[in-house]
Amino acid sequence: MNDREGKLPALGAAIRHEFLLDPRWLTVNHGSFGATPRVVLAAQDEWRRRMEEQPSRFMRRILPDALRAAASRLAQFVGASDESGGKDLAFVENATVGANAVLRSLDFAPGDEILTLSHVYGAVRNTIRYIAERSGARLVEAELPFPNPEADAIVASLTGALTARTKLAVLDHITSSSALVLPIERMVEACHAAGVPVLVDGAHGPGQVALDLPAMGVDWYVGNCHKWLMSPKGCAFLWSRPERQAGLHPVTISHGFGQGYLAEFDWTGTRDASACLAVDAAIDFHYRLGGAALRARNVALAAEGAALIAERLGTELGARGPLAGSMGLVRLPVAGPATMERAQALRGRMLDADTDVPIHAQAGALWLRISAQAYNERADYERLAEIVAAAIEEQRS
Repeated sequence: MNDREGKLPALGAAIRHEFLLDPRWLTVNHGSFGATPRVVLAAQDEWRRRMEEQPSRFMRRILPDALRAAASRLAQFVGASDESGGKDLAFVENATVGANAVLRSLDFAPGDEILTLSHVYGAVRNTIRYIAERSGARLVEAELPFPNPEADAIVASLTGALTARTKLAVLDHITSSSALVLPIERMVEACHAAGVPVLVDGAHGPGQVALDLPAMGVDWYVGNCHKWLMSPKGCAFLWSRPERQAGLHPVTISHGFGQGYLAEFDWTGTRDASACLAVDAAIDFHYRLGGAALRARNVALAAEGAALIAERLGTELGARGPLAGSMGLVRLPVAGPATMERAQALRGRMLDADTDVPIHAQAGALWLRISAQAYNERADYERLAEIVAAAIEEQRS
């Protein structure tokens, strides 16, 4: 990745004014939908203004080159522009759309297996189910050790699930519900050793971890920019190795059908591309806040926040060390069955207390997922610990 190591400015509450965040709310859930800074929204507004000044001129004479320039800048950010200049990267609305594009472009036969992980994102699991039901293929899930897994155990579980019938592996880079930063290079290597191509769901990757997609060895990678890179919503990408682009089509077939990878993906019909065009401003903002130094700071803050909540509740963490990133998982000390219904009820109590933190049922327990972004600081998690403790006590009484 072509990254910059910057000096950290004052962060936490000192920078919160650069976002539109409601000051009454405790915002510790950046991982779900992100939060776009004012300067990036201003860049998006400027692109919209240019579009509406003369829509036809914009769509025909400005957008094509502007979109490719934005793709080239983003490709540089994810380490994928040295040779291609961004020609292997196409914009999509979100990572799920990108995953759909790949899965629905491939051919599967009865008896084929599509391998994924037990912690796969629900929308991607549903896409695989849809493909499998229509083709006669089979969805296979490798059990992801949890909590506190080791990289060796994760790779071993994946390797043990590969068979001669495995036609594709769909792997998370960073899991959503359990917030694990997986040893993706080793996992891709294991799949390729078995002759299995790999689609990586990197919804949480860009802006949370350093990326070098060609070096990672993946065949396809989909990533969201609205999360940790803080672009406007609606900006995500699909990166594909050149040899994997033939026969790859967007979910919406349009005028570019049969004319090549970028011709198909860059124009799927009239749409507002301002979110993608503003990714340049999001990358600049990321670097202004420190780039690699910001990412390291967020990882450290997430670990600190999760640890203090776990200590306050007298419980455990979901992961430590290299498998933990800018999100942290804390087991909630609640008795009874760990169901999604109970998780949603407890999350409702959080919303009533003017905060939002995901709560997931995993490995027979309920787990709280926190996020750490530039606008967060230790005091946020101290406050959250008290809110959660009070909600649990209320549930017990």
